Amino acid sequence: MKRGEAEMSSGKVSSLARRGWCFLVGLLALMTGGMCADAAEFKPVDAAAVDGRSYDVVVCGGTPAGVAAAVRAARDGCTVLLVQHNAHLGGMMANGLMQWDALYGGHRAPLFSELLRNIEKHYADKFGADSRDYQIARYSQEHYPIGWVEPGLAEREFQKLVAGEANITTLLNHYPAAVERAGRLIKSVKLQAMHGDQAITVGGDVFIDAMYEGDLMAAAKCEHRVGREAREEYGEPHAGKVFTNIAKGPAPRDAVEGRLNIRPYGQQQGSIDPAGPFTADRCVQAYNMRMCVTCDPANRIMLAEPPPGYDRDEYVNYERKSIATNPGPNQKSHMNSPILPGENHDYPEADWPTREKITERHLNFALGLVWFLQNDESISAAKRKDYRRWGLPKDEFTDNNHVPYEMYVRETRRLVGRHVYTEHDNSRAKSFTRTPIHMDSIAVTDWYMDSHSCTTDSRPGYHYDGKLILTEESRPGQIPYRALLPKDLDNLLVPVCLSATHIAWGAVRLEPVWMQTGEAAGLAAALAKQTKTTPGTLDGELLARNLATRKFLISFFNDVNAADEPSHTAAVQYFGTRGFFASYDARPTKPLTRDTAKLWARGFKDLQAGKLDANALATEIAKLEEPSGDASADDAVSGAEFAEWTGWASIDAKKPTYTRGEALEMLFKPQR
Repeated sequence: MKRGEAEMSSGKVSSLARRGWCFLVGLLALMTGGMCADAAEFKPVDAAAVDGRSYDVVVCGGTPAGVAAAVRAARDGCTVLLVQHNAHLGGMMANGLMQWDALYGGHRAPLFSELLRNIEKHYADKFGADSRDYQIARYSQEHYPIGWVEPGLAEREFQKLVAGEANITTLLNHYPAAVERAGRLIKSVKLQAMHGDQAITVGGDVFIDAMYEGDLMAAAKCEHRVGREAREEYGEPHAGKVFTNIAKGPAPRDAVEGRLNIRPYGQQQGSIDPAGPFTADRCVQAYNMRMCVTCDPANRIMLAEPPPGYDRDEYVNYERKSIATNPGPNQKSHMNSPILPGENHDYPEADWPTREKITERHLNFALGLVWFLQNDESISAAKRKDYRRWGLPKDEFTDNNHVPYEMYVRETRRLVGRHVYTEHDNSRAKSFTRTPIHMDSIAVTDWYMDSHSCTTDSRPGYHYDGKLILTEESRPGQIPYRALLPKDLDNLLVPVCLSATHIAWGAVRLEPVWMQTGEAAGLAAALAKQTKTTPGTLDGELLARNLATRKFLISFFNDVNAADEPSHTAAVQYFGTRGFFASYDARPTKPLTRDTAKLWARGFKDLQAGKLDANALATEIAKLEEPSGDASADDAVSGAEFAEWTGWASIDAKKPTYTRGEALEMLFKPQR
């Protein structure tokens, strides 16, 4: 989802920053040192310090996923090199996105929750726990967006996570340009300086590509694709070139009516042209500069003149006329208006100089839109006054003329891995009421499958090409570990540009999801080291149990938070990936019925024998269980019955009855 800009390299301001735009000189003199001034403990190294060295794990990409992967691997005993193509960690969260795009406000993964606590503490300490700033920044399903954070604060907190780990070495302003392979292993990677001809080589046991662009997997010649699949390739109803309209109204109905514990979204899919063509192409959804803006007069910089190349005619009939909506924390917001469908299609496979040119075009277009809305007489005086409430913040991006270092790159390369995550994986299964089950689930989607326009094409009666808001069609899905693994490499993990189709990508491409997949990748790398194997040959049972025990959200439930204290929580998460639940309601405190217990016992034995079909088991359970799933006292299974049916010595045969959670907790325990 993002990318584009280099900034400070060897003390020199980037090419975009040097070009500048004549902001008010007097206001520039008042700018602060930025929000990252207190992050002095973050100390990246020079390239010479790592040239020729080898690490347990090499992570390319200082995105939220990359930081999570590096920190998790380091905390679990690995030496880690974290490489970022520019001088700033945090990806889009440090570059103007500002909100955690999510519909579920619960716990997802340990590092994500730790980061949120640190951010929330900052706002509580600065503004007070009763302040609007703290309440709107707080990660909570009570409001939308579910959580906010200022870009500079986000960067500081990501830096602090990295700086806290002695096992992490950080190299900035470099990107992966080539790799040395030996069979199914990457042996080393060539890291190229973003500006200049300097390059170094580092070795590693495990490599993680956490870049938005997937440059490492591309350099390793992994199979990948850019653009849209045809409808017929995977049988996805919304795949290919599709002409659409968007409708208003909250969706999905299950969430609106309380059957699904996610926040409804305010739009949904409108009509779709049945004539197609639904064909494949190289088109990816539109990008933009997600600029941070402020309405605080004391912190606001107004544009003194339009940017280079300004063309008024581009904006007269432009339909996304907006700078910001309501203010977020500290009177700041983000600008999501200026998209340029089609002008980004060369970006995914381009070299960095070409990407910088594409980024500059998007930046100038965004600044031009701000200038037009605030100054053009075709805009009413009242609206111009309202637009002029907003300006660039003096305390953000202080070394880059107060504009983001990176563009919001929503979609680039996508791995074609050991499992391709499709629209079907993120939609309700045909035979039960949750999405298809993956026994190697490492993370959960909660956002709907969506896409911004892919081109500016349209058809009579259909306004958009490729714009999708599939809120009604989407359901929380399980992302399989196999989607992070290339087909022909065993020591590369790809938690960002993972294996998914263009349609399913819409539910994957969110920073909260990527922090889950990133941390899971870091854990897998550490477990591979501990067991003297590779991520591609790692014991799946070992990974699954570790994820569940460490409170990773690998199975979404309406009534179980992965961070909950009850001792059955890990077991419910684990068996949610084994087909023991046919819906999103776990009902862990309800009595376990005899008929369900028999199916669970059979499924458990199949699991022990290595022949469990999780989706088939869920289908049988769906046919058996009443919607409520409640049992009468006469129907509750006894401990003796459950012990006999499972043959598992950890079951207490003397216990009169078992709740569903207690039963799974016993099955989750090792054999006594």
